[in-house]
Amino acid sequence: MPDTSRVAAARPEWDEVRTHGACGKVDARHDHDHDEGTGSGCGHWHGHQGHDHHDGHVHDHGHVHDHDGGACCARAAFEAAPLRLPPSEVVGNDMRTAIRILQMDCPTEEALIRKKLDRMSAVRSMDFNLMQRVLTVVHAPNSLETVLAALRSLDFTPELASDARDSGIADTSAAAGALHKPWWPLILAAVVAAASEAAGWLGAPAWAVAGLAIVAIASCGVTTYRKGWVALRNGNLNINALMSIAVTGAALLGQWPEAAMVMVLFTIAELIEARSLDRARNAIEGLMRLAPAEASVQQPDGAWRLVRVDAIAPGALLRVRPGERIALDGEIVAGRSSVDQAPITGESLPVDKATGDAVFAGTINQAGSFDYRVTAAADNTTLARIIHAVEEAQGTKAPTQRFVDEFARVYTPIVFAIALAVALVPPLMSGGEWHAWVYKALVLLVIACPCALVISTPVTIVSGLAAAARKGILIKGGVFLEQGRKLSRLALDKTGTITHGNPVQTEFEVVGDEADALCYRTLAASLAGRSDHPVSMAIAAAANDDGVEHLRVDAFEAITGRGVRGDIDGIAYWLGNHRLIEELGRCSTQLEARLDALEEQGKTVVMLANAQRVLALFAVADTVKKTSRAAVAELRRLGVGTAMLTGDNRHTAMAIAHQVGVDEARGDQLPEDKLDAVVQWSADGATVGMVGDGINDAPALARADIGFAMGAMGTDTAIETADVALMDDDLRKIPAFIRLSKATYAVLVQNIALALGIKSVFLVLTLMGFGTMWMAVFADVGASLLVVGNGLRLLRK
Repeated sequence: MPDTSRVAAARPEWDEVRTHGACGKVDARHDHDHDEGTGSGCGHWHGHQGHDHHDGHVHDHGHVHDHDGGACCARAAFEAAPLRLPPSEVVGNDMRTAIRILQMDCPTEEALIRKKLDRMSAVRSMDFNLMQRVLTVVHAPNSLETVLAALRSLDFTPELASDARDSGIADTSAAAGALHKPWWPLILAAVVAAASEAAGWLGAPAWAVAGLAIVAIASCGVTTYRKGWVALRNGNLNINALMSIAVTGAALLGQWPEAAMVMVLFTIAELIEARSLDRARNAIEGLMRLAPAEASVQQPDGAWRLVRVDAIAPGALLRVRPGERIALDGEIVAGRSSVDQAPITGESLPVDKATGDAVFAGTINQAGSFDYRVTAAADNTTLARIIHAVEEAQGTKAPTQRFVDEFARVYTPIVFAIALAVALVPPLMSGGEWHAWVYKALVLLVIACPCALVISTPVTIVSGLAAAARKGILIKGGVFLEQGRKLSRLALDKTGTITHGNPVQTEFEVVGDEADALCYRTLAASLAGRSDHPVSMAIAAAANDDGVEHLRVDAFEAITGRGVRGDIDGIAYWLGNHRLIEELGRCSTQLEARLDALEEQGKTVVMLANAQRVLALFAVADTVKKTSRAAVAELRRLGVGTAMLTGDNRHTAMAIAHQVGVDEARGDQLPEDKLDAVVQWSADGATVGMVGDGINDAPALARADIGFAMGAMGTDTAIETADVALMDDDLRKIPAFIRLSKATYAVLVQNIALALGIKSVFLVLTLMGFGTMWMAVFADVGASLLVVGNGLRLLRK
């Protein structure tokens, strides 16, 4: 459940006021709406900066490279650029340090590290991000070197942020070179192992068969033996230890050809698995390469020069040429163009941009050229915040993943105990043949590793997170991705969520003498001009269009959930909603009748009043997005009930609800009313989602099971506030999120069933005397390949 402490405080002006209550939503800087198409978010991106392909790889200069990433259990090189590490920070009386370990990319290494560091009193907690090979440790001050020494004792090479070069990106060339393994030893091992097998069939001398097998094992198995010895030395029965014992035992039993071939098959399968894992890893790491490393910056003398983006400060003037990627967030000051925002929002069509419009890092300029003023440094752009959120999301574990981890902790010891019993009990108790029963036990040892089971969940979750990011849906963690399938009730804000959030004034009526009309408009425009609420902005904009002047306002005050007040020429005036006018005691039967008539048309009404009476009425109307109707219809087909919670009056709420087709509409909702509604539905057993802008709907967003932030590019805190951020204003992404959640959960269940099912089948076959060590290898690494490949299917969704 989201924590309300992380939610930003609402602005104290008309942001908290819609007619008849509650909070406004629209950021005035981003008032455009993108209704055209949902898009896939992963089309071909043209221009000399490169292309984005559907496999999740993004490359500079148009070249497509294949990343020969590290194997599960670090069997190959990690060549993709890693995400940058955060520096160490103080946490209470301790320190939190992120450590990159290129050899760590599967649960085998995690278990080994966890067992080693758990013994250290200086280590408070650990958090593993296997997909990015990052370990985050909370430790006592001045104990970091001890932690690093412990990691090195496990044959790992830890890297810190302070080791990084090239603007915070770690220089991994040395480590990658250390991890990279040429193919020729494996090819040699395969050929020699096949020769050993053939020699055995042809009746060659035992020393020749054994010699060939030893050469094969030495060619490809040294790394496995070294890691297995480290694991055994630290009391950890991982796959390297179990495989080392099994191969050694087979050799001691005289099964030389089988021992050699098992080691070769194991190494090949691990390399294939590593390649599959890198597809999921690169889908996320591709975000790092969306923004160019340099940008054209205007110098004091007026010249333009390429400058590294991390050296560009807010306020600098940048120039973007046709086909280039935009390097930093900013606002256009000259020129116009269309921009492909698919990398950030998933929109299928480019968006027209002109002077005053915002542009975002990582998006692609089309045919035009423009200059723009930088509004955020490289580490604070929308793209940077997305990357940070994705990094954190990978570190959180979904319920299924936590279950699998707990299961794996007891699975290996149990199977190891069974293997030990199989080796000892039959020969000792019933005179069984030692050779046969020890061989069965060795087969069980290979089956005992839960690597396939444990790796299936993070690969599936990360694939789902990457697939969502391509669609412009930023999910803050696996728990929300998995929980989305349970969503049964969705509460939606109105302004900026269901409607465009860009209302216009439709009526102006004077209560009394029409001769005072211009005076009243001047008073209202002066008050409205001090607020950034959409309704007041509409009133101010209409007045500006008609040339109405603004007067000085003293003692201006925002009245939360009601309106504003201020003194003009020493006289107090109020501009607010029905609730405010009632509390001031200015309502009348005639006024109520007129309000009802306007509100039944779906219009928002605010009133200008002085200390004695209401002076004028202003009607403002908002329009419903076409995407809202389609989204609500799709939610209904998915079995999700919808409710609109708005601060507008109930007549306006009902009119908008009728247009859109939501199941329930509640008007006059203050922030606490929305929170109460979410609490009530949760108490009734529903899994509740709340859709808002991540700021003024904060209490309800925080209390909902899943909080959705609309238009995350338009608000600075939306990504940090919500559990799921929709990178544009398209509600249709919520049904897409639910479908992806269901697909992800289905794959999780399939993977668990595959991993356990295959293990169980071979376990039974072995106990019945039909299992061989070849079968055991296929049961382990074969199951791993199946679950990884199955999880990667989500990248195509």
